[in-house]
Amino acid sequence: DNAIRYDRSRGGVDPVRTDLSATLFLSAPEDYDGGELIIEDTFGTQSVKLPAGHMVLYPGTSLHRVTPVTRGARVASFFWLQSMVRDDGHRRLMFELDVSIRRLTADVPEHPALVQLTGVYHNLLRQWAEA
Repeated sequence: DNAIRYDRSRGGVDPVRTDLSATLFLSAPEDYDGGELIIEDTFGTQSVKLPAGHMVLYPGTSLHRVTPVTRGARVASFFWLQSMVRDDGHRRLMFELDVSIRRLTADVPEHPALVQLTGVYHNLLRQWAEA
């Protein structure tokens, strides 16, 4: 996959970085054999085959492939997104911080440190985002 994509309908202007990859599954998993999306990144190797209408979002920098379909037809839509946060490491930190805040909120929703951590999250976003 290309690191930069161009909108051909607009004459190839407005480049878009492929920071994130997305695959939207349109076929029900029982309608075909094989066709698993294999994603390899820092979280290890994941095999993904989701119900129709479900989508997986993963770093554009990860290696990925689809296993051969041996029965039926695998129909899916795939596309790329440009994040407001350019750096993959920064996006990962933001994700980990967000997950931690959500877990703490579920356990102790009124803790004063949560307000502070949420402020850190938003200040990092202000610092790293490209608007």
